[in-house]
Amino acid sequence: MSDRDDVCVLVPTLDEAETVGDVVTEFRDAGFENVLVIDGGSTDDTRTVAREAGARVVTQSGSGKGQAVREAVSDHIDAESVLMVDGDGTYHAADADAMLEPLFEGDAEHVIGNRFADMEPGAMTLLNRVGNRLINAAFGVIHGESFDDILSGYRAFTRDSFERMRLSAEGFGIETEMAVECAKQNIPTTVVPITYSSRPAGSNTNLHPVRDGGLIMLELYRRAKTSNPLFYFGSIGSVSTLTGVLLAAYVGVEWITRSVSHEVIAVVAAFAILVGVQLLMFGLLADLILSLHRENVEERE
Repeated sequence: MSDRDDVCVLVPTLDEAETVGDVVTEFRDAGFENVLVIDGGSTDDTRTVAREAGARVVTQSGSGKGQAVREAVSDHIDAESVLMVDGDGTYHAADADAMLEPLFEGDAEHVIGNRFADMEPGAMTLLNRVGNRLINAAFGVIHGESFDDILSGYRAFTRDSFERMRLSAEGFGIETEMAVECAKQNIPTTVVPITYSSRPAGSNTNLHPVRDGGLIMLELYRRAKTSNPLFYFGSIGSVSTLTGVLLAAYVGVEWITRSVSHEVIAVVAAFAILVGVQLLMFGLLADLILSLHRENVEERE
């Protein structure tokens, strides 16, 4: 294993005084001297506990996990490799070597820890488990990659690969954005199995499953516009075309069976079909342009 002096353990936190001390201690005991806790303005003793455990502590200038990660890497980390872990005690330093090895061996520039490989009973609610599966399935369909667990908060990556990503998420969508950028930018990515534990007693989650899950799905769909335009415009076009066809069928049935004309609905149906077909054609054209662009980039490399 390469020297850990060139690894920074990044821990974004918000009101995690109950667990952050143990997290920092665990990684420092594992040989990681450089532990950075970037705090989102906790109202408990998170910063004090982390500092006493031996971490370097900074308070982020904005809010949200995404903003914290971007600020930490750009302004507070000099190390070539970053090991990102949540401060809730659900991830373990025992998996750090497996997470970092692909980076040190040159096999990958971004590593995702797969929580589903060894998830302790009760570590994730049924709602969260189903939501995670749906989001991962949607990611595979939209972006053509299978990273098993794109929402995992346990990541290892090089500074260079992170700087090539175009990230804008403020909150928990940062993991999704990173996965999308890995697929879009062709960043060598690998997945390793990790152990995922239940949150310790007294520790409260900052995640809101329904709200954050919905935002993540919207982010996946929004980013399909540039990574998979055929899916993005094709799905909208298909809905528009189908709506127009159904409206046109209704108008036709009404005219044949009751001799009742619905001029306004007929106009709306025609408009919906026209827009839908145009979007489908635009999606095909955009997909072709994207494919040619990727081929040119690969040839230059």
